[in-house]
Amino acid sequence: IATVAFEREARVSEYRIDPAGMGPPLRHLDIVIPRNELRYNQGIETVTRTHEGARIVIAERSIDANGDIFAAILEGPEKGVFKVRRSDGYDITDGALMPDGDILVLERRFSVSHGVGMRLRRLAAETIRKGSLADGPVLMEANLAYQIDNMEALDVWRRDDGALMISMLSDDNQSFLQRTLYLEFRLVE
Repeated sequence: IATVAFEREARVSEYRIDPAGMGPPLRHLDIVIPRNELRYNQGIETVTRTHEGARIVIAERSIDANGDIFAAILEGPEKGVFKVRRSDGYDITDGALMPDGDILVLERRFSVSHGVGMRLRRLAAETIRKGSLADGPVLMEANLAYQIDNMEALDVWRRDDGALMISMLSDDNQSFLQRTLYLEFRLVE
């Protein structure tokens, strides 16, 4: 089963992955976040799961009055809205569950004054709760002095030798100004 978020027309749907072809959605999940809070083309960008299987969604840049990003747990006893602290003009483009239950988020920014930037931030599992404000330390930050671009995809996985790996992917958006890049890092704790 694949869980898919649609950013412009806010919804989260589940599809059966079938080699014979995709069918209609199996179901639509209650996104919990008030739809009027999800900005056009800045809505739900991240879908991940807890170890128990509950889906978690985080918006790209749909922010509240305090400037924090809307997020939600879509199932289970903790079902409800929480927020992710937004800082330094970064927007969230993806997230992945860590083995200890923390969520690693990939963030990017673009401004005339700062240029292109990306960072990885680790949200503590205990801050990912209904009504809370999730936050955590920055693990890595980079700008165009490094080999980055429009970083949009993230995965955390374990290599055969046990090393915890982080994979990131950029999207060139079919633009000659951007590149598609695959970056891979080993997380040393």
